[in-house]
Parts: sequence; structure tokens; C-alpha cells
Amino acid sequence: MASETKLPVTKKANEPAFASEAWRPFETLRKEVDRLFEDFGGDDFWRRPFRSLAGFERNLAQKLASTPAVDVAESDKAYEITAELPGMDEKDIEVNVANDGLTIKGEKRVEKEEQQKDYYVSERRYGSFERYFRLPEDVEADKIEASFKNGVLKVTLPKTAEAQKPAKKIEVKAA
Repeated sequence: MASETKLPVTKKANEPAFASEAWRPFETLRKEVDRLFEDFGGDDFWRRPFRSLAGFERNLAQKLASTPAVDVAESDKAYEITAELPGMDEKDIEVNVANDGLTIKGEKRVEKEEQQKDYYVSERRYGSFERYFRLPEDVEADKIEASFKNGVLKVTLPKTAEAQKPAKKIEVKAA
């Protein structure tokens, strides 16, 4: 027959009785929300909350709208960066290589005037962007090429001859 061993159960003074007392998700959430509102600038935020949020959203929208969509792909021989730049011309785009990095810059200017018998409309929009990409070590920087067609910029970054060599397969032997 198995013998029973009884141990006294004691509770430490600062230890919660149940595990659920130690983990309080709603209290944690409340603290995070309080911290978030404190980050908005204190009392001034509460006097005019919608005005400051509107400015925040407008600045965010401008930053997102001014950054072109970019795809980066890799093949055996090169990396390829493709940027969508609708409504732009190649003269509005600048591609530079310096300090182990590639920079794509552009500025878009749209001016529209329309005059009819009973109205006149004049619109001007300006915007610029800049994207920076750190070059991988296996790129031949002096052979980078860029082309622009139908609103799409394609930058080809050829790999070095060493990087284009096929991988050497190592045989795994039983020990």
C-alpha cells in the first residue's frame, strides 16, 4: 500500500491566492489607454480633441500619399526595384547611388486651369517624395540601371559575379 505524505499549505504574504488575480487584462488595457492619451499632449488635447486629431490624420495621409508603392524582387542575376509613379515623367525622377545606398527622388507638379462661360477653375498640386534603400554587399553599384515607362520606374541592381555562382551542395555523410 502506498503511504501518503501530507505537507502544510502556506501562502506567502505578497502572493495572489489565484492566478487570475496576478493577470488582470482589463487593468493592463486601461493603463495602456491612459498612457496613449497622455502621449497626445495633456490638457490641450482635451480642450480641442478633434482639431488635433484632424491635423494628425492630415499629416499621416500626406506622408502616405507622397510615398510611392515599391516592390523589391530578387533573381539569380540581379535585384529589381519597381516603383509606381503615375502621372510623372522621367524628367521629374532622380535616382542616385551614394554611400552604399540607392535614393529615388521625385517631384510632381500638377496645374490645371479650366475656364467656361459661367465659371473658372484653377488648381495646383505639388508633392515630392524620397525613398532610400541600403544596397546589399553583392551589388555592382557602377552597373545599376533605371528605366521609366508608363508611370513605372524599374531599377535593376546587378549582382557581382561571385554572388551569381550557384550554391555548392555539400554531401552529408553518416557519422
